[in-house]
Amino acid sequence: MTTLSEPRDISRPHEYDHRHTDVSSGWLRATVFGAMDGLVSNIGLIAGIAAAGASNTIVAITGISGLIAGAISMALGEYTSVRTANEQLDAEVITEREAHSRNPVGEQAELSALFARLGMHADTADVAAAQVHANSESAVRVHLAHELGLNLDDRPSPWVAAFSSLLSFGVGAFVPIIPFVFGFGNLWVGLAFGGVGLLLAGALAARTTRRNWLAGAGRQLLFGGIAVAATYTIGMLLGVSSI
Repeated sequence: MTTLSEPRDISRPHEYDHRHTDVSSGWLRATVFGAMDGLVSNIGLIAGIAAAGASNTIVAITGISGLIAGAISMALGEYTSVRTANEQLDAEVITEREAHSRNPVGEQAELSALFARLGMHADTADVAAAQVHANSESAVRVHLAHELGLNLDDRPSPWVAAFSSLLSFGVGAFVPIIPFVFGFGNLWVGLAFGGVGLLLAGALAARTTRRNWLAGAGRQLLFGGIAVAATYTIGMLLGVSSI
């Protein structure tokens, strides 16, 4: 970041005035979603199986199985969803290019009307649209941005999303089973670990999005509590003493 005494290009305020979080790479959403899902799903899982009468060893095995299966499922789901979204963007690019080739006059008129709705005078909008359409590739990009809110440069990586989800789910799912894996706890200790994890994850997610960290922590703890209440009740009702 440049200082006030250094020469700078005032047309680039991102270099000297403020910064934006990287929201297009796909890692942030996948990481937050994976961690939250890992925590909530495994807390609920161990609550249900423990309430059904399972031993600590069985709870640990079940929790680890849930961690592995859930992490793999999350990674595959994230990869598929992000790749599908990118492929849909590619399809929209093809559709727009075909429209420009088939009806260039109509597309330019459409862009002029879009500019006018943004506040440009009609004459200025016509000139701006003509200048944009002087380059067919730029015209496609501008149309996609204004018509659909799409940016060809903002393509999240399916691999980044998949690995972020895999790792964060694994970490989140491991927190509530720590006492069982290392043999020093029971269900209530595991729930306490999970509760702390939910509070921390909710607070960190809130801080990342500039929300109140206390509200974020409480909200996530509430969601986890609902899952625990539901699975614990089901486990009590369906519990089998021979487990």
